[in-house]
Amino acid sequence: MTNASPHITSLATVPPAFENELGSVTMVDATVLPILNRLSLKRVVLEPGAIREPQWNVNANQLGYCLSGTVLVSILGNADAFSSFIVSAGQMYHVESGAVYHIENLGAERAEFLLALRNERPQHFSLHASFNAMTDAVLGNTYDLPSSAFDAFDRSPAQQIVRRTGAADVPSTAGLPNAHLFDAEGQHAPLSYAYGDARLARKQYWAALEDISMYSLRIRESGMREPHWHPITAEMGYVEKGHARMRVLDPDNTLDEYLLGPGDMYFVPRAFPHHIEVIGDEDIHFLIFFDQPMPGDIGYRATASAFSREVLAASFHIPERELPQFPFTPIDPLIVARANPSDPVRQ
Repeated sequence: MTNASPHITSLATVPPAFENELGSVTMVDATVLPILNRLSLKRVVLEPGAIREPQWNVNANQLGYCLSGTVLVSILGNADAFSSFIVSAGQMYHVESGAVYHIENLGAERAEFLLALRNERPQHFSLHASFNAMTDAVLGNTYDLPSSAFDAFDRSPAQQIVRRTGAADVPSTAGLPNAHLFDAEGQHAPLSYAYGDARLARKQYWAALEDISMYSLRIRESGMREPHWHPITAEMGYVEKGHARMRVLDPDNTLDEYLLGPGDMYFVPRAFPHHIEVIGDEDIHFLIFFDQPMPGDIGYRATASAFSREVLAASFHIPERELPQFPFTPIDPLIVARANPSDPVRQ
């Protein structure tokens, strides 16, 4: 087992990019994990009464997945399109690049989010910093007010996470369906087997998505994510629960094999063969993000059905009579049963 893999890191060990008594923001971009391309990941923690101040991404659409808690999200998008909605554990939201938005903890418990961004080096502006960039006179002219109306404004650097001083102001319409909101874990799993299932937050089910998507993948000890590769999409995964082993084949034919546990994340570039299996008796739950709205893959099962036995035997340098009887598989199942004993874990 490799000790230091270029494909993985852990959000538990990456120092927060911002932290105060109200919460934290942890960022894994290409500065932290250089192999990242077109994707990066943030974890945001908000304590009760905390607000992630309004801000906008400069160069990346964003998907948010609520790990715990209940929050209010408000978004002002292009052409003054405004929406405000409530997000709870297992639900997701989408924010377009350039749209200004905020996140506010509504509950008495900590709220925690994963934010996947469609750029390996995302940038953002805060509303606080953008106001600081303008003089009191300019702001006064903007709002038909005297410049003195802005004398009390704090000109110190933005804090990212701030305290709400009163009760949360929740619009009466915040509980209604919204195009930015998707109930990932409430979805009836499109792929479901006795040994695992996958819920799919992709454009087929969520029209708002243009260049990013997410699979919520659960695999039991009796199952395995079959070896596969994604021809046109990279894969960035986060371990929400359980322990797993993963193998990735790099183009120089080196094999990278590593163990993953809660809080770990990994990245597999497009078209790199890889597979995932459970280590131990506990089910695994992965949140897997892609840089395409409709990710697809090519699995080993379907590949064995795509070529004649003569071609396969020649490729593997064995007589055709010694070739296994591969099951005919026109469509890959994504998850397969694990009937054989697990290979020993190499430390």
